[in-house]
Amino acid sequence: MTTPKTATPAINEPRTGGTKPAAGSSSTSGTTTLKDSSGADSQPATRGKTSIADGVVEKIAGMAAREVSGVYALGGGLARTLGAVRERVPGGRPNVTSGVKVEVGERQTAIDLDIVVEYGVPITDVAADIRENVIAAVERMTGLEVVEVNIAVIDVHLPFDEEDNDDEARVQ
Repeated sequence: MTTPKTATPAINEPRTGGTKPAAGSSSTSGTTTLKDSSGADSQPATRGKTSIADGVVEKIAGMAAREVSGVYALGGGLARTLGAVRERVPGGRPNVTSGVKVEVGERQTAIDLDIVVEYGVPITDVAADIRENVIAAVERMTGLEVVEVNIAVIDVHLPFDEEDNDDEARVQ
């Protein structure tokens, strides 16, 4: 009786006695095969690892939340005041991450937003629109799964809260 020859496992394949499980599945001995192969035979897109910083997700979520009609601002009073000062400084940019906190994992993210809504808009509708827009933007741009978007409405902007900025009209 002849014994069958066994092939030596390739690099990154588990050394299990017996048949090799299908790619991405587990064998009964507790080892798993790699879903993405490496080397010359694999697609370039599967070689290496991509990591996304918390700040990137914060910016995307902040911009997406601000696009929703009925959102006056993001962040608390102090953050908004500091943001207004920063914008007036020559070369200053608005802080789009004000009022945005995120947790980013390898494949998922959770987002917390502090918002100020315009007076008269239905808050539940604005919150639903924010969730929809933020989830779509973050998932499309990062590929991360958004597991939750928590929204805290911290203030309502009233029409008479507008400050008269006569200083800007006098000095140009």
